[in-house]
Amino acid sequence: MDLGMIGLGRMGGNMAERLLRGGHRVVGYARRPEGLERLLRLGLGAEGVTALPALIEKLRPPRVVWLMIPSGEPVDQMLAVLTPLLAKADVVVDGGNSYYRDSMRRAAMVAERGLRYVDVGTSGGIWGLTEGYSMMVGGEAGAVALLRPLFETLAPGKDRGWGHVGPSGAGHFVKMIHNGIEYGMMQAMAEGFAIMQRKEAFHFDLHQIAEIWRYGSVVRSWLLDLTARALAQDQELHTVAPHVADSGEGRWTVFEAIDLDVSAPVITLALQERLRSRDDYAFADRLLAMMRYQFGGHEFKREPS
Repeated sequence: MDLGMIGLGRMGGNMAERLLRGGHRVVGYARRPEGLERLLRLGLGAEGVTALPALIEKLRPPRVVWLMIPSGEPVDQMLAVLTPLLAKADVVVDGGNSYYRDSMRRAAMVAERGLRYVDVGTSGGIWGLTEGYSMMVGGEAGAVALLRPLFETLAPGKDRGWGHVGPSGAGHFVKMIHNGIEYGMMQAMAEGFAIMQRKEAFHFDLHQIAEIWRYGSVVRSWLLDLTARALAQDQELHTVAPHVADSGEGRWTVFEAIDLDVSAPVITLALQERLRSRDDYAFADRLLAMMRYQFGGHEFKREPS
């Protein structure tokens, strides 16, 4: 099956490689030639272009163009340039972390041109090339059916790890919730290991404990596998800054929980902890220390001058 791939970063490039190895024809697009170098070096028959009209010309109809670009304005900007080049029944796939309401809006917009839009929440990160990708697919059933060979190649298996979960926006909605759950799981695991790391009397080998839990334990998971891998390299993590970023999907999950009157304290607190990790000045903590001093005369630490 033909596929035009726009966005050849690490994840997009790995997805393109998996498709090529699965026997699909992939035409990659990048504005600069160096953006295509890795794809073309694979020697798997990939083709590359540096202009969108050339990409469209190389694809057989109905054309499928898969976007793996940052969410938000970049997607809208790309659609503004791309959609006039496409013909009726062509399919645009957004495999990035777009907000589901944006995906619903974009699907309606491209439908006015006779085009089809499929939103694919994609999980798998840097391991997807070898392990396969988990894909949560939203959109019109006919378009999803057309893309089935691609999903079967990208997924861990033809009949597992992917599915059509609902209409336009549903794929990115489910991926949003997936990432919210991920925040909570990561936070709980990090806190548990932090408690053990602080218990100096037992001199715990954290990597050993992670390895024990990987087999037979109720908390065994791929996330634990990766935690064990990280701890094997450096148990103290001295070289890692205590700064945790977020893609925005945890925030959207919390907003949605509020809109739907659903209590989600674990996901919400996990998000708050990520925000806290970036507060170098920690004004609230400074103020709390001064409150304790004001009402109780409790000592507080001073910053070195």
